Amino acid sequence: MAEKRDYYEVLGLQKGASADDIKGAYRKAALKWHPDRWVSGTDAEKKTAEEKFKEASEAYSVLSDPDKKAKYDQFGFAGVDGAAGQDWSQGFGNLNDILNNLFGGAFGGFGGFGGFEGFGGFGGSQQGSRVQRGRDIRTRVKVTLEEIANGCDKEVTIERNRPCPDCNGRGAKNASDIKTCPTCKGSGVIQNVTNTLFGRTLTNSTCPHCNGTGKVVTNPCGRCKGTGLVRQKETVKVHIPAGVEDGMQLSLRGEGHAAPQGGVNGDLLIIVEEQPHAQLKRDGANLFYTRVISVADAMLGCEIQIPALDGPQRLKLDPGTQSGTVERLRGKGLPSVNGYGLGSRGDLYVKILVWIPRKLSRSEREAIEKMRDSVRPDPNRDDRALFEKESKYF
Repeated sequence: MAEKRDYYEVLGLQKGASADDIKGAYRKAALKWHPDRWVSGTDAEKKTAEEKFKEASEAYSVLSDPDKKAKYDQFGFAGVDGAAGQDWSQGFGNLNDILNNLFGGAFGGFGGFGGFEGFGGFGGSQQGSRVQRGRDIRTRVKVTLEEIANGCDKEVTIERNRPCPDCNGRGAKNASDIKTCPTCKGSGVIQNVTNTLFGRTLTNSTCPHCNGTGKVVTNPCGRCKGTGLVRQKETVKVHIPAGVEDGMQLSLRGEGHAAPQGGVNGDLLIIVEEQPHAQLKRDGANLFYTRVISVADAMLGCEIQIPALDGPQRLKLDPGTQSGTVERLRGKGLPSVNGYGLGSRGDLYVKILVWIPRKLSRSEREAIEKMRDSVRPDPNRDDRALFEKESKYF
C-alpha cells in the first residue's frame, strides 16, 4: 500500500477543521465508499471502495478523538502509531449504524431522507444478515535487483486464522447447535423506532446478540471456543513480478485471515523491500554506475568491464575520454512496469572519473613535464557538456 495519505487530505479537509466538519466529511465518505453500496460493482470497483472506506474510517477514528487528533497534529503518524488501526474481522459494519452513531440515532430525519430504508439498496427488511470478512495480513519481502530484473518466486511464513478443523469452522460441536438468533429472527438487524421533531422514524442497526450474522451458537466447539477459527502458521508462495519498486504493495486475494462462519477471507498484502546493490544505484528502470580509470587509460583509450544484472558488459572508451563522461548502455537497466504489463527496459549509465595521482616518481614527473609542453588545452574546444552531466545517482 503505498505510503499513507494525510488524514486531513483523505477527508478533504484543512488542518484545524472543526469536529462538525470532520463528522460531515466522514459521513460523505461513508455514503460514497461503504462496500455495501458496491455489491453489484466489478471486482476492481469493490476493491477500490473497500480501500477508500478503510482509509476514511481510519482517518475519522483519529481526527474525531481530541487526544489522538492533538498528537497527530503535532507529530504526524508517529504520534498515533498503532492507535489508528481498524479491526475489520467482523466486516465493515452496517452503514445505518455508522450514520446513526454520527448523528445520535436520528439520521432517519436528517437531511430530508425520511429514513434510510431503501436508500441506495440499504436498510429495511432487505438488509439481511451480513457477510463477514477476514482481516488482511501485511508482510514484507526482501528482493535484490537481480531478482527484480526477471521476477522471482518467494515463500513467506505467516500466522493466520483458519477454519477450525474440529467443527469445520461452524463454531459449534454439531450443526444442530447453531440456532436462528431469537433477537433479530435471523435477519441480522433490529429495527428501532425513534421519535424526533419530524415525527417517528424507523432505523435499522446491527443485532447485538449475533453481531449481524443471524445465527447464535448454543454449544461452542471446545477447540475454537465458538469462534470457528484457529491460528495456524503456514507458508505461502508469492510471485514477485519483474520491475517492482521498493515500497510497492502486491495483493493476494483470499490469502489473509479467514472470516468467522464461512465469510470472505481477507487478503495477504506483500510490501516489496528492495535490497541495496553493492555497485549499482537505481532510479526507476534506469541503473547508474561510477568507474574510475587512470590518466593513461583516459588519454590512450581502453576497454573496461562493467557490472550489469545479466552479467558483466565490456565498454570501449575512446582516446581522450574526459573525467565526468557518461556512457549509456541501452536496455541494460530494469523492466519498467507500464500499466498492467511490462514496458521497455531501462538503461545503464556509466560515469567515468579520471584518477589523478597525488605523488609521482622522478621518471613519471619527467614524462609529465615533457607532455605538458606538447599538450595544451584548446581554448576553442567546448567540452563543457562533458562536465555538466551530473546526477545524484553517481
